[in-house]
Amino acid sequence: MIEEEALISELNFKAIRSSGSGGQHVNKVASKIELVFNVSDSLALNEEQKERLIKKLSSRLTKDNILILQCEESRSQHKNKELVIKRFLEIIKQGLIVPKKRVPTKIPKAVIKKRLKEKRNLSEKKAIRKKPDLE
Repeated sequence: MIEEEALISELNFKAIRSSGSGGQHVNKVASKIELVFNVSDSLALNEEQKERLIKKLSSRLTKDNILILQCEESRSQHKNKELVIKRFLEIIKQGLIVPKKRVPTKIPKAVIKKRLKEKRNLSEKKAIRKKPDLE
């Protein structure tokens, strides 16, 4: 379906200082990873896949069709890079799924007959409960 290595080679990474607690070491290291992927300029995806991703991921993309993901879960830059790549590949796989066409089925004749019979039985039951017409 898609070649993961080709996609990963097109990614741009930027290391940023992570927010939050971390002690004295936090101001010296850039452990937060920002992943940038340009959907429009990708060579690993064909035109149909690009259109599908742009349509499905429209809320996550910038105006220039760029997907930006960030990860600061771990204190390790390498671990954050692994996590953001895994998340990116999952998003791309979900975005490329083609939904199955729904084939409308015909209602079987036996089901229609059963429903009409039950309606008739119920109407007869209610007709019996009515007060008799004496005129």
